[in-house]
Amino acid sequence: MDSLSLIGKIATSGLRAQGERMRVVSENVANANSTANEPGGDPYRRKVVSFGEMLDDASGVSKVEVADVERDMTDFTVRYEPSHPAADESGYVKMPNVNPLIEMSNMREASRSYEANLTMLENARAMRNRLIDMIE
Repeated sequence: MDSLSLIGKIATSGLRAQGERMRVVSENVANANSTANEPGGDPYRRKVVSFGEMLDDASGVSKVEVADVERDMTDFTVRYEPSHPAADESGYVKMPNVNPLIEMSNMREASRSYEANLTMLENARAMRNRLIDMIE
């Protein structure tokens, strides 16, 4: 397998991994205000993506992959709203452990990484086209 194809494999794995990260971050943002359905129940719990390295046996290159999507076990915040349907007997409602500011920062970072991998893929394609032009 030629070097430009290997670059494509690596960049594609990065695109997939960052795409999954953006999906998880989007889910976190969408549920930032989701509460439990029953009084005193737990609300949505933030998810966190962790990456791992995968060796492609056919080509010998290391690629990135989503190793796991775990739940963030930090404490929920509580808000005093005795009239809320999810309020416990003391009138407190557990709110998700999602900080929209952190999630937007994570989304920006994932988006930039996605763009970098896409640029790498486009550059490899352009180099291949130039190589073909030189051969002809």
